[in-house]
Amino acid sequence: MKKPWENGQLHTDQSGHYLQNGDVPFFWLGDTAWDLLQRLTLPQARIYLKNRADKGFNVIQAVLTNARREGDDKGSLQLVEEADILHNISPENEPYWQHVEAVLNIAEELGLYMGFLPIWGKVARRGFINEKTVVPYTEFLAKRFGNRKNIIWILGGDIRGSEFTGMWEAMGQILKRETPDNLIAYHPFGRTCSSYWFLQSKWLDINMFQSGHRRYDQPDLRSWDDKVGGEPWYGEDNWRYAEAELKKIKDGAPARPVLDGEPSYEQIPQGLHDPSQPYWQEYHVRRYAWWSVLAGSCGHTYGDNSVFQFYGTGHIQEFGAVDSWDKAIHHMGSGQMQFLKNLMLEIGFQNCYPMQEIVLSGSGEKEARVSAFGRDDVLILYSYLGTPLTVKTENGEMDGWWMDPAAGSRSYFGRVNLSAANGIELIPPVKKQGHNDWVCIFKK
Repeated sequence: MKKPWENGQLHTDQSGHYLQNGDVPFFWLGDTAWDLLQRLTLPQARIYLKNRADKGFNVIQAVLTNARREGDDKGSLQLVEEADILHNISPENEPYWQHVEAVLNIAEELGLYMGFLPIWGKVARRGFINEKTVVPYTEFLAKRFGNRKNIIWILGGDIRGSEFTGMWEAMGQILKRETPDNLIAYHPFGRTCSSYWFLQSKWLDINMFQSGHRRYDQPDLRSWDDKVGGEPWYGEDNWRYAEAELKKIKDGAPARPVLDGEPSYEQIPQGLHDPSQPYWQEYHVRRYAWWSVLAGSCGHTYGDNSVFQFYGTGHIQEFGAVDSWDKAIHHMGSGQMQFLKNLMLEIGFQNCYPMQEIVLSGSGEKEARVSAFGRDDVLILYSYLGTPLTVKTENGEMDGWWMDPAAGSRSYFGRVNLSAANGIELIPPVKKQGHNDWVCIFKK
């Protein structure tokens, strides 16, 4: 198996919108494994990482120095917890850093990038790191991991960049100077994007947003309200973040790839904190992926409630997790992400762009949105509701297929003239089982 970095260093392509290794396009397909390094033994980590590699994932997002969860009295493989960050890099914690390197070795063997978060936001909020101690800590990371080819740095950790801004700037500048071959992103607080604070920061390579876990009708959850930053409210429309970032670039902002680094997780309560609410299902996570990528994102990150916290390792249950991590790695949504990735690579997605104007009818607000993406010789449409739509392009005659995004299967339906005077009406099939979302593929 050829590993992506064997094609060349991971970097932004000439357009500034996408990623590539050398001249080979790289579609970011990430998984949130925040507690991987603290909670899984090496044999367990190998099972998890191989499961993800086999499903086409290529970026595993994990935290290097984490904060203990409230009420969790079980110690973790991160031997030094709830202590000054300099204590964390002392000889006492050396067995943990050796464990991190061993996990990194497994990921490298499997062709996976590790998206390392130096800290989770709570570490800063609890006062265990500051603008002075961030320097030796970041230098430690750069020296220890700077020669590794399969690392992407992800600063932040569910925190607004307006908190500890100077610390993030120092961390980013040191990592960019000491590890110039590693890309850097910033994982922000829910319903925000890294560009809100670091638009002009030269160390930032990727604009990451966290669309979060709320429904359209949950802008204010009363008992858990965090709308203190004045950011726009998009509800479930995660595609709007990508659209907004691309508009900033068009208006003169630095061109950077953008992606959803944390959408609603599979099998997590809608709204996150109340297990009495319905849980997000695999068809919801499919929708987030297709919506954001067809809006121009450079990839997508999937997440699962039980997997991110590796529930079942003896630690406190969070967010109403039900299945243990070793069962949750088989949840359906995780296996369906590869169908999106494979199709994007097949069509040369880096040469495509959003084409919403071609949808004449059938696309509406919220769940009724139909996404359109392509160029003159290829067109991809995604309908979450699977209702009739009409499209018109200048592409002339093209061959068409329906693709089930839950199974990856395609069904040819013929050659049609997309330039007909009144457009062409498309009527998706009806699934006898499962949610009726469909992808329509047109090729010359």
